[in-house]
Amino acid sequence: MKKSETKYERAAKRVRALKGFYNHLKIFLIGNGVLLLIQSGWLHTWLPDGFPTEDYYFDWIGPNLLIWFLILLVHFILLHRNKWAFTKKWEERQIRRLMEKESKETKPYK
Repeated sequence: MKKSETKYERAAKRVRALKGFYNHLKIFLIGNGVLLLIQSGWLHTWLPDGFPTEDYYFDWIGPNLLIWFLILLVHFILLHRNKWAFTKKWEERQIRRLMEKESKETKPYK
């Protein structure tokens, strides 16, 4: 029973991590989408009176988008770090494959 509890806990932790990433992605898309709409001028009518609408005022949005995208990319990489090809399972499979290959090559000579 203890194994199933640990599996459940690992699965629950994974689901929480995925949920956190999807929330991060959702906020990234909505937040930066609104900023890009403001920068493009589509939402200037919704801005309060006296809000600066000159082009130079929105120059910070491009670097913000880039930095936030890089942070989101790091979040994705950390979330999927155990899924890459060079994991312990891959190493174990390669070791077994090489051992089997070596045993097949040495059998005819024994």
